[in-house]
Amino acid sequence: MHAWLCENPTGVDALSWKELPTPTPGPGQVLIQIEAASLNFPDLLIVQNKYQMKPELPFVPGSEYAGTVQALGEGVTHLKVGQSVACLSGTGGFGTHTLAPAKLCMPLPAGFPATDGAAFIMTYATSHHALVDRAALKAGETVLVLGAAGGVGTAAIQIAKAMGAKVIAAASTDEKCALCTTLGADATINYSTQNLREALKTLTEGKGPDVVYDPVGGDLAEPAFRSIAWRGRYLVVGFAGGPIPSLPLNLPLLKGASLVGVFWGDFARREAQANAAMMGELAQWYSQGKIKPVLDRTLPMSDIKAAYALMGSRSVKGKLVMVN
Repeated sequence: MHAWLCENPTGVDALSWKELPTPTPGPGQVLIQIEAASLNFPDLLIVQNKYQMKPELPFVPGSEYAGTVQALGEGVTHLKVGQSVACLSGTGGFGTHTLAPAKLCMPLPAGFPATDGAAFIMTYATSHHALVDRAALKAGETVLVLGAAGGVGTAAIQIAKAMGAKVIAAASTDEKCALCTTLGADATINYSTQNLREALKTLTEGKGPDVVYDPVGGDLAEPAFRSIAWRGRYLVVGFAGGPIPSLPLNLPLLKGASLVGVFWGDFARREAQANAAMMGELAQWYSQGKIKPVLDRTLPMSDIKAAYALMGSRSVKGKLVMVN
């Protein structure tokens, strides 16, 4: 097998394509021949030693991937050799093969291509957990999605619309806003050229959004929270914008609003049964055409450094997927 190996987490340039022994799965593991792997924001942070999870060196980055089961470890009974699966295991995806925990593998039904499978779990699980479980979103409510043209943002638009909500999508360019409209957003805000608070006041007739979905953080957080509706829920999803914002705590008090943390990874670990039911619902929505990953482009696995550069430039709409 071959893989991109990180021996020193000083950045993308330190990755090297190396031949490695093809491993044998241990108990509870499967060997997967990787067909596609997506690039997520944590994949950028982890090779810079800036992510909350710091794997033992050396490691193969690539948190999310899809492919075919090649071998089963002891005790694995719910999967079979030759089965198509998707997996989000944190590392291992940027290569030709990897060992994966069988319990983290999502069987892909017929008609679910590997490129979609590799771009599915992280964004849709995060957004479903955020909007359905943490925000208890109801039909007819208004959701503001920040960073709406990114991977989790595009997933959040689709899930909110599937639940009958009104969606205001906020993004940094007119092109990204146009993409959000094609995904079903009812209105868009270009926060590079428009005042976010004034635009929200106009679009919601002064009420404000019931739910704010924020994977961006940075300078957008405070104006978005100041615009939230009475009893609103502000979902803290991530900080792709860079700085972690500090919010005055009188704001939740004045709006009767909630600051709600969204950590899907720990939810999946702590509440495995609920997570499995959620993933089943998402797979059903995919088969019904309610949701579908937005792929910015696919690139050969050999172009991983170019893919990282695109991710770092914040020019990606939806997901970048590497293919073998």
